[in-house]
Amino acid sequence: MKMLKKSYGDFVVLDDVDFDVKKGERIVICGPSGSGKSTLIRCINGLEQFQEGSLMVNGTELGPQGQNVDIVRRETGMVFQGFHLFPHLTALENCMLAPMRVLKESKKEAAEQAKSLLERVGLANKTGHYPSQLSGGQQQRVAIARALCMNPKVMLLDEPTSALDPEMVKEVLDVVTGLAESGITLLCVTHEMGFARKAADRVVFMDRGQIIEQAAPETFFNAPKSERAQKFLSQILGH
Repeated sequence: MKMLKKSYGDFVVLDDVDFDVKKGERIVICGPSGSGKSTLIRCINGLEQFQEGSLMVNGTELGPQGQNVDIVRRETGMVFQGFHLFPHLTALENCMLAPMRVLKESKKEAAEQAKSLLERVGLANKTGHYPSQLSGGQQQRVAIARALCMNPKVMLLDEPTSALDPEMVKEVLDVVTGLAESGITLLCVTHEMGFARKAADRVVFMDRGQIIEQAAPETFFNAPKSERAQKFLSQILGH
């Protein structure tokens, strides 16, 4: 993306953001609340429209009014803070729905892939369970499997653990870590700095709608350059 600008009236959410991601790169986006992190990745998936600049996803230009959004979404998986599972469908059926409707897969093909991916996220024994029968961590893992069922080239995760009880955070981060190690291009908004240290190729720090600095985890955590990043880390890490 080049010079991306997004505003709500006079309030600037993204302020001339320049950002490039290499294929297979694992990016953690962090920063204080209201810094534009979630808006940034929602723009990448066409969930938010921007006013100025350019945005290219997997070689497809996403226009400011959502042009080519369907093409981009076919190749981009999204996992939200909330789980957004259909309550009347089982874990397996939640994962099968989009491949059958969007990719036109047969019921058999969709079921086989869904079972494989639910097994991958540790839920092989929960395929017939409804969301109300699953813990928050299990529901989020179903949401991750559902996104993977579309065979995305890019995965976007918007604070995937923020709605979870503390004891459930690790089980979801373990799945995301495994996902990061699979070679898929990954952009994850999170405050989980342990995950950033372990799984990210690059940490991107945002504040007030701008990318303030970006670096490898070791450099970012041990020697942040900006005063804003130093203050953020001291608050979130307690030192």
